[in-house]
Amino acid sequence: MKPLLLHGHHTGPNPYKVQLVCENLNLPYDLKLWVLGDGEKGVKSADLLKINENGRVPVLEDPNTGVTSWESQAVINYLLRVYDKSHTLGPGPDASEQERIDYDKWTAFLTTTVGPMMGQRNWFVNYHAVDNPDARKRYEEQCLRCFDVLEGQLAKSNGKSILPSRFSAVDCHFWPWLRQYEFAQLNVSKYPLFQKWFKEIGARPEIQKIDERIAKEKEAQGITALLAP
Repeated sequence: MKPLLLHGHHTGPNPYKVQLVCENLNLPYDLKLWVLGDGEKGVKSADLLKINENGRVPVLEDPNTGVTSWESQAVINYLLRVYDKSHTLGPGPDASEQERIDYDKWTAFLTTTVGPMMGQRNWFVNYHAVDNPDARKRYEEQCLRCFDVLEGQLAKSNGKSILPSRFSAVDCHFWPWLRQYEFAQLNVSKYPLFQKWFKEIGARPEIQKIDERIAKEKEAQGITALLAP
């Protein structure tokens, strides 16, 4: 098959999710990195807006089918439908309705709650120009509430995977966001199962491969900043 073209960002968790799925499915892909803003290499540039009207990454172009997808959940769902024929990362044809719902609800919990709360916490801790203790406190509380929920779920697998049956695309959705807990200045010491899960996923060979790939492409593509000039 021809390589997929993944448009991403060198620090963004959402493109990283897609890379995790591609690596686990052994799908060849090229990686084009973008930065924030509307400069030549920015996500708001005319070139990216042609393929994603929302001006965000990830965007996935598949030359094998002619399909372009964006929004990480939609991209991953596409990859599972089209390329995960053995259902290694998602529910298979014999999955019960409860298993399908469990997959959907935990994915939705990440995309609608965990990710946005982590994003807001990161913003007010690291980027907001004016100190806002109330916002930092609110999003710390909301992030830790999410960790409470996740810790309870991880108890079902003794910290091995979010869905108790096996490693799945749900783990691919969560790990890139939750790896930012230190950057977000969150204390996770009371979550031993999260720490076990985080360490075990982080030790998977595809994580090192992705990190090395991003660093290599960042240098090769001349990406030196978060924001386009």
